[in-house]
Amino acid sequence: MASRTWHCWLLLVFFLLSDDASGQLSTSYYADSCPSVEKVVHATVASAIQAERRMGASLIRLFFHDCFVQGCDASILLDDVPATGFVGEKTAAPNNNSVRGYEVIDQIKANVEDVCPGVVSCADIVALAARDSTALLGGPSWAVPLGRCDSTTASRSEANSDLPGPGSNLTMLIARFGNKGLSPRDMTALSGSHTVGFSQCTNFRAHIYNDANIDPSFAALRRRACPAAAPNGDTNLAPLDVQTQNAFDNAYYGNLLVRRGLLHSDQVLFNGGSQDALVRQYAANPALFAADFAKAMVKMGNIGQPSDGEVRCDCRVVNDS
Repeated sequence: MASRTWHCWLLLVFFLLSDDASGQLSTSYYADSCPSVEKVVHATVASAIQAERRMGASLIRLFFHDCFVQGCDASILLDDVPATGFVGEKTAAPNNNSVRGYEVIDQIKANVEDVCPGVVSCADIVALAARDSTALLGGPSWAVPLGRCDSTTASRSEANSDLPGPGSNLTMLIARFGNKGLSPRDMTALSGSHTVGFSQCTNFRAHIYNDANIDPSFAALRRRACPAAAPNGDTNLAPLDVQTQNAFDNAYYGNLLVRRGLLHSDQVLFNGGSQDALVRQYAANPALFAADFAKAMVKMGNIGQPSDGEVRCDCRVVNDS
């Protein structure tokens, strides 16, 4: 454990001195210390998706919500500790009763610890689980750069302020992603993860009742399980992709072309703005979308390094807590 903590400190120094943080991770990082880690993660994720296919979408989303707050450091996994006053990110508005998959990460961590105790960070596990979920649902795969450290801190306030919400307009989305070093193209590609998964009525109510850029028949369909008056039906679910909700493909972009995006933040990608042409390209060219999505996931995975990194023994709490 001491050598891994020393690595985390050295990695931070190099990160601060470098103009390119992407050089600090390596796809072969665990080649000697834990060569079986990717097989263990893949097997555990496959089992979770076999039990509940929706879990794949949840694990992809978990990675996104982690990386946008303090970087990809597993800060989202930390539980609140009332006795010490520690407040994590799980109860932030974008995460509370919304982000799922914590138990799957716990199981992956336990399985990895069985073969490589004290070696693999929770942050790397989250990144690998997102990749494997994408591939197991039919999407692209990619080599995941590894070597992240786990943060000993979390930021509920940053989760509330930095994660883009379902009511975001295009300008807001470009700005939020840009603040993390992600381009508009990255943003539009990453939004394609909404080809799988579900969202709650509270997230799309305003879009189906108030927006004009929505197909009337689609709005009527979604209103059946999402009453206009909150909080009635707030937690009722609808698929983000009405066509192929359990398959990772490019159907999401085809939905946008016919104004059948579930969230306001989905449909603004195709609404007479700067991303219209790219949405058309992704709708027509699944290989282009798959390649751009993989690149954007790697790029997002390079966001940030904690100033006090470690490898947590338990992903939910910092060591020695």
